[in-house]
Parts: sequence; structure tokens; C-alpha cells
Amino acid sequence: MTGDGPRVFTLNPHALARIKAAIQSGDDRYRAALDRLARETGSSLRVRPVSVMDKSQTPPSGDRHDYMSLAPYWWPDPDTPDGLPYIRRDGERNPELASISDRSNLGTMVSTVATLALASYYIGNAEAATHAALLLRIWFLNPATRMNPNLEYAQAIKGRNIGRGIGMIETGVFGDLVDSIGLLAESRAWSAADQRGMRDWFARFLDWARTSAHGIEEAQAANNHGSWYAVQTAALALFTDETALATEILAAVPDRMRSQITADGNQPLETARTRSWHYSQFNLLALGKLAALGERVGMDLWRYQPPDGSGLRTALDYLAGYASDPDRWPYQEITVWENGQLIEILYQAAGVYADDDYFRLAVRLAGPDAWSERHVLRYALPDYLPVEREEHASAPCPTHGATTNCTHSLTPSRDVPIMPSTVEVSHTVSLRRKDRRQSPHRR
Repeated sequence: MTGDGPRVFTLNPHALARIKAAIQSGDDRYRAALDRLARETGSSLRVRPVSVMDKSQTPPSGDRHDYMSLAPYWWPDPDTPDGLPYIRRDGERNPELASISDRSNLGTMVSTVATLALASYYIGNAEAATHAALLLRIWFLNPATRMNPNLEYAQAIKGRNIGRGIGMIETGVFGDLVDSIGLLAESRAWSAADQRGMRDWFARFLDWARTSAHGIEEAQAANNHGSWYAVQTAALALFTDETALATEILAAVPDRMRSQITADGNQPLETARTRSWHYSQFNLLALGKLAALGERVGMDLWRYQPPDGSGLRTALDYLAGYASDPDRWPYQEITVWENGQLIEILYQAAGVYADDDYFRLAVRLAGPDAWSERHVLRYALPDYLPVEREEHASAPCPTHGATTNCTHSLTPSRDVPIMPSTVEVSHTVSLRRKDRRQSPHRR
């Protein structure tokens, strides 16, 4: 913790410090998010510690400290007697995944620690910090339960291999995890020894990610896998004070953006998938985290734009144009239409670009939960939004005078604030800007 905020990397330390100051001054805009955080903290305190030792299977190494998992989209071959080798069915998750607990346990640990760390940082909840520290020690530091710092056996395909570079997608969450550790730094529950232990563990994992065959393979992935590899390696480089390495990784992001995003904002490597909407959001979320990491080393990846007009913001506008109208999306999406990842980057982008439209669209897509979203505590709200929510409880549409069933396009105005009781107004937020390209589907 410094005077400029906590030591975080994919989040903005200055924004977090502003949020904390606003909360401490009684800013009512954060009340709903804090109330929800308090409820979720209560549940998180009941989450038991988990580890790689919980699984019943033994990895090929013979060491249960090694992480292992199965590839999600691979299934038994119905045309062979034993179902081997497995065959790919893109976008269809094989329920057999649940037979090995490492992947789900890792997700549980990371999300629980995130909740507890926010409660520690914003509310000063000592019990939350103590439990978060316990969860981290059990997964990473305790000799009897810790994970070995590698992913040699992640996303294995039965009958084909015992692990793949693609398995590194499962630790893409490490970028978020080191931010949670930064939020715990103020707490007495998190010791200097804990910090040194985590730094050492992540330094060894980073070395494996950069030198192993699996890591090298994933680094070269052109799609979202390569993006998330860059997120975790850059974040871990910053966490372990390897700033030059982080800078090197992030300096390659413009080339990645040029290869992934077309002039109209489409991401062809993701829209070619059977879950095209999900993966387009997923890759964009990674690019947003890379842009945030770029800020830590003085790079403005948010505003990078090659001559053809593509770039992160163009990709964001492209997805924003379809978020409320799945029937217009011209690509395949075989699962339920969800906007959760897009909502996060809209909250984030609203602050980065000082763009009211992004914030309003995020609020509308989030619906009744907009003001209790976790993102309200991760990305600072626009300063001009009023504190007194009830004062604007019946803010009408300026054209129709109604608070529901209105589809009139609302141009952002500080005279018509979006408040919790008006998020059900079905405004179509205009993202048109003369200085921004639009998808041809939106013209």
C-alpha cells in the first residue's frame, strides 16, 4: 500500500483509493455495492480451504501436488470401442470435467479471495483478511497442500495427450489474484513472509510459463489464449518486480491487436467459434486487462489505433452495438446469450475514456443489479453522478416522459443521471461518435 493506492496491476490503484475515500466520506452511491459485498463476504467466510490435494486422481508425474484437468470440449468417440481418442465438439462442455476438482477448486479459491480482499480493503474486515490469507496459504504455500508451480497436466485430452499449452487459460485469473493480494497488504493477517512466499511461487511459475514447451506454445497462440497468456505473464512479472519483462510482453500487444481486430471491430478468430459472442467478449476482456497493465509501465494501449482504425475501442464499440439485440448478431452462439464480460469492460472503459455512453450502457445491461455490481467497487464511478439516489427516483425519459417501455435513444446528459431506480428504463444508448468507426451492421 502506498499513498497512491494499493499495489495492484490490472486494476487502477488511484481509482481504488478514490473509491475508498468516497466510501469513508459516506458517499451513498456505493451503498448498494457495499451491502452486497457484506452479504457475499458472509458466504465467503464459510468457504472451506481447497487445494490440489483434494482430487482423487494422481497426475502422470505421480505427484498430486501437480495441477491437472481435462479439456472441456473433447468427448468420447462413439465410433471406437473404448471412446478413444477423444474428439472435439467445440463449445460443448463435457460434464466429465467435474471428475477432477483442481479447475473448479482454483476458481472457487480465486473468486472467494477476491471477495474477502475487497471486504478487507474497503470495510476493514479483519476476519475476511484472515480467511483470505488462509485460502492463499493452503493453495500456494503450505508444504502439505501447495500446488507445484506448473501446468504440465492441464486440459489433457484422453487418448491424445497428458496436458497442453492451452491449459494455461485456466490460470488467466492469476492477474486478478495478484490484485487481491495487493488489497490484503494493509491487513495484519497478511505477513511479510506470506508476501515473500507468494512472490517466490509466482516467480517460479512465471519461469515455467516462459521456458516450458507448454508455455512457449501458449505464448504463440493467436487468439484469446495468447491474450490471456500475456495477461498473466505481464501481471506476474510486475508482481515479482520484473518490470523490464512486463514491458517487453506488453510492447507486443499492439501487434496482437492488429492481428485480432478488423477495421470494423470484429474479432475473426473469436467469431469463428461456436460460442462467438462469449469468446469475443472474453478476448476483449483480456485486451482491456492488458491495456490496464500497460498503464503500469507507461503505455497507452487503450488508445492505440493502427491506420485501418481498428483497436481495442473499435472492438468494444462493435460488441456494444449488438449487446441488446442478440438476433442481429451474425455469428454462431450455441450457449445462452450473456453480457457479463462486456459489462465489466464497459464499466472500466467509461472511466478510461471519460465516456458517459459506456457507463450508461453498462448500467442498462446490468439491470436491477447495476449499482450493486462488483465492478462499482473496482472501477470508480463518474464523479458527477449525484449521491442522493432517491431524489431521482422517477427521472423520466426526456422525450416520452415515461420511466418504462421506452426505446428512445438517449444522448448522455448530466441533467438526466442514471440512478438505481431508473435502470429499468429501456433506453438505447447511442455510441455514435464522429471520430469513431462503426460496424457496418450498425450503420
